[in-house]
Amino acid sequence: MTEATEPQLVRERQGNVLIARLNRPEARNALTPEIIGGIGQVMVDAENDPDIRAVVITGTGDRAFCAGMDLRAFAAGDQPSKSDPNAMSSFMRHLKGEVGVPVIGAAQATAVAGGFELLLGCDIIVASSEAKFGLPEVKRGLFAAGRGTFIGQRMPLGIALEIALTGDTFDAQRAYELGLINKIVPPDQVLTAALEFAERIAANGPLGLAATKELVRLGVTDPALAEKRVGELQPSVFASEDAKEGATAFVEKRAPRFTGV
Repeated sequence: MTEATEPQLVRERQGNVLIARLNRPEARNALTPEIIGGIGQVMVDAENDPDIRAVVITGTGDRAFCAGMDLRAFAAGDQPSKSDPNAMSSFMRHLKGEVGVPVIGAAQATAVAGGFELLLGCDIIVASSEAKFGLPEVKRGLFAAGRGTFIGQRMPLGIALEIALTGDTFDAQRAYELGLINKIVPPDQVLTAALEFAERIAANGPLGLAATKELVRLGVTDPALAEKRVGELQPSVFASEDAKEGATAFVEKRAPRFTGV
């Protein structure tokens, strides 16, 4: 079966976790409108399905997690804006970290340019010990328009400028030391480690998870709004059936059965 007849984004459910796998290994899993739209739809579905408690994004093959935008397609006029507008909007919400469901990146290989930006939208990142990362857009006369220029929110400004202005790649160990990734494992263990994170997260209350993700991110980007949102979110989350279930399960010494209400 050729690449043209295979889905460019493969979806799989494992319990309460939805796995999205970029599936263009011959093209280093480069982003196309189909993939961007597919990831956007994954996020829409995850937010609308109470049984999906976490999303894992990974890639096919050992050459790349994602090499970013498909430059050949870009040169031919095939641009991300051709994706479905609603899916594109959801994709951008992922890049901004605004999707309500926790997202784990599983970089089984190198992630650069838009592929690195795709990872930066994730809440937790597991990476292969062989992976490299970078924002090489300036080497092609471009800039990291998929939120890569916001990398300074996740590291010291001088290091962020070094990475963005040189366009050079760096290895997984440096990414870990900079706090960009959470765990380094051998290439064949990346998805397993990512799913372990996802399953631990998925066992928690979904309302509390969504509020926590929003508030932790706002605490970095907009502390004043974070303070406001705490007051808005606390009454509904603390009065929820999930909150009652969490307390009851603690008293009864059993695992809670959260429903998202």
